[in-house]
Amino acid sequence: MVLKYEQIIVAVDGSKESSWAFKKAMGIAARNDATLNLVNIIDTRSYAAVEAYDRSISERAHKFAEELLMEYKQEAEAAGLKKVNIVVEYGSPKTMISRDLSKKLSVDLIICGATGLNKVERFLIGSVSENIVRSAACDVLVVRTPEGI
Repeated sequence: MVLKYEQIIVAVDGSKESSWAFKKAMGIAARNDATLNLVNIIDTRSYAAVEAYDRSISERAHKFAEELLMEYKQEAEAAGLKKVNIVVEYGSPKTMISRDLSKKLSVDLIICGATGLNKVERFLIGSVSENIVRSAACDVLVVRTPEGI
């Protein structure tokens, strides 16, 4: 029996760690002839209070996410990947990626970058990657290093 990934989520947010995760995800998707789902979750909790005063924040966040994912999609397609999807959602990245989207897309691998939270931040809020590892029903790859290291 050959194990093969068919549906991969890579969570990207514009950070260097998520860029590393994307690069490694492209290689894994190519080797498995898998669908690569480029995902950005707009964390509504981070701007909920400000949104009451400035409704354009949500629109700007969505535009940034779509542009970011489109750049990644173009890079993936230029590298020869044929099955690349873009997913922009609103909510908590911690739960949306590992629970909601992974089920909705029948994902068998989630790839994300490690975050640079310090010990206090991890204690208070926990990292997204840490939560994904704990709650995902599929394989998870947390990328800590650039491609080639």
